[in-house]
Amino acid sequence: MSHIFEQLKSMVVFSHVVEQGSFSTAARQLKLTRTVVSYHMKKLETSLGVTLLHRSTRSLSLTEAGKAFYDSSRLIVEQAIVAQQKMEHFRSEPEGRLSITCPVNMGLQLVVPALKAFKAQFPKIELDIMLSDEVVNLIQSGVDLAIRGAPLVDSNLHARQLSRLSTQLYASPSYLKQHGRPTTPSELEQHQWVIYQLGAPYIDLSQGSRSFRVKVKGDITTNNAAARTAFVEGGYGIARIPTYDAKPKVDQGLLEVVMADYQLADIDVYGVYPPGSAGAKKVRLLVDFLVHYFQKLAHAQS
Repeated sequence: MSHIFEQLKSMVVFSHVVEQGSFSTAARQLKLTRTVVSYHMKKLETSLGVTLLHRSTRSLSLTEAGKAFYDSSRLIVEQAIVAQQKMEHFRSEPEGRLSITCPVNMGLQLVVPALKAFKAQFPKIELDIMLSDEVVNLIQSGVDLAIRGAPLVDSNLHARQLSRLSTQLYASPSYLKQHGRPTTPSELEQHQWVIYQLGAPYIDLSQGSRSFRVKVKGDITTNNAAARTAFVEGGYGIARIPTYDAKPKVDQGLLEVVMADYQLADIDVYGVYPPGSAGAKKVRLLVDFLVHYFQKLAHAQS
């Protein structure tokens, strides 16, 4: 039985390594050293008699055995979290007001459904939700948590990664019929773009070990992600759009993937909060809830 107890610890470490994609990030999240994380992984593989991860200098990938074992490990970790949250509920039901800000389109499509589930689990917490594509000053506005698709700008704030959103280039069938379908990065520079003001004035692509930077230009610029997608759908140009936003329109035949054989960087989504909110139980509950909500959503869609 003691062997099972020890293995459960290692399974928790293994799950975090897989979800974070690195030993170092998992170690920081678990508040362990990288050496301890490596120890748990080695011990787990030795006791199971299988290799769980392929390791390279830049990335980790699951073996077939690792995929099967991760599915079981993830369920155990999720159940442990649910059990802990239930006990938190019994011990002292959290209450109070939480002020949250996030981008409009991401908010409507991803965050609001998550907050509905959070409110159902913690009914005494009041939610004040502000949707805005502008970067809100959290301290001046008294906001408890901002959900952002960009790293920290203000070093006085705390941040935790909530999710990772895949992106691709998209255009409408009518645009591609009129202007042709680009097949190389140099051809992309000759096309019209629908420009998102809050993004960079260029697009980075990669294909294998080769990387490319494409300058974007176009007649339409917007600070709203939903407007960007609408203009692309209307045939006004190409844009980099998160997969969650574009996929329903691809399924309806309204958008098409452009340059599918090239890869774009994912968007890392962060929960950002001021120092005064870091120790608040309701903020920690919401951040933990969002992390696991988006993890389950990603697994359901994969």
